[in-house]
Amino acid sequence: MSEAKAGTAPTVLRIVLSKRLGALREAAGVTFDAAAKAIDVTPVTIRRMEKAEVGLKLPYVRQLLEHYAVPAREIAEFVSLARDANKPGWWHDYRDALPDWFSVYVSLEDEATLIRTYEPHYVPGLLQTEDYARAVLGAGVGRDADGELERRVALRLKRQELLEQPNAPALWVLFEEAVLHRPVGGRQVMRGQIERLFQATRLFNVTLQILPFEMGPHIGAFGPFTLFRFEMPELPDIVYTESLSGAAYQDQRPYVSAHLEALDRLSTQARTVEETRKILEDACKDST
Repeated sequence: MSEAKAGTAPTVLRIVLSKRLGALREAAGVTFDAAAKAIDVTPVTIRRMEKAEVGLKLPYVRQLLEHYAVPAREIAEFVSLARDANKPGWWHDYRDALPDWFSVYVSLEDEATLIRTYEPHYVPGLLQTEDYARAVLGAGVGRDADGELERRVALRLKRQELLEQPNAPALWVLFEEAVLHRPVGGRQVMRGQIERLFQATRLFNVTLQILPFEMGPHIGAFGPFTLFRFEMPELPDIVYTESLSGAAYQDQRPYVSAHLEALDRLSTQARTVEETRKILEDACKDST
C-alpha cells in the first residue's frame, strides 16, 4: 500500500482477497502480461486488482482463477468472498463528508484487532466528545459549510461505536501532555473531554499513556501516526500517516518495524497506565 488515491476505499476483505489473488498468480507462475491477456485487459489492471485499487469484478476473478488452475470449489468460495468484499462498508453512507483518502482508514479501523497510535496534538478521534470533535473539525483549512461539518461530527461519533462492540479492538494511545493543555472549544469543552478520557481508562480494551513535557525531544516527535494489526494472516501490520493534503498507508516491513519500535520505546518512557489515570483524575478535579 502507499499514497491513498481518490476514489480508493476498499474494505479490508477486499484488500486481503486482492493480496491472495496476487499470491495465487505467483504460485501458478503466471506473469502480469499473461494474466492480463487471459482476461483481455492491460497488465496495469492486474496490478491494480492485486493492490485493491479497483473493485474485484467477479467475471475477471473467476477467469483468472481458472487460468491459475485453482480447484473449482476454491474458485466458488473466492468469488463468494469477492462478492461480499465489493459491498460498501457502513461508512459509505457518509461519503459526502468523508475524504477518499480517509475512507481507507475507517475500513482498517473497523477490522483491526489492535490499534496503536501516537498523537502529539489532539485527542484521537475514537475518544473525542461531540463538542471537542466539532471544534477540531471546524478548525480545518477551508472551513466547510455547517451542514457538512455536522456530518463529519456524526461520522466521528459513529466510528466510536466500534469500542463498544463485543469484538472491539484493543486501543493503545500515546499522547503528549500538551493535548490536555491545548484549548479546544473553550474551558467547558475541555472539561468534558478530559472527563471522557478518564472514563476511557476504565475500559478493558483501552490503554492510555501520557508523554510528559519533561521528556523533551523524542523519537515520535515527527508527527502523529497509527499502526493497525489484524487477525487475518494475509494482512500485515499497516501504518497510517497523515499530511495536510492526504495520507499514506504503508505495510513494508522496514517501515512498519520502525514505527513499531518507536511506539514500544515511547511506551516505556511515557507515564504508566496508573500514573496517566491519576493525572486525568486530578485534571478532572482541577477543572470543576
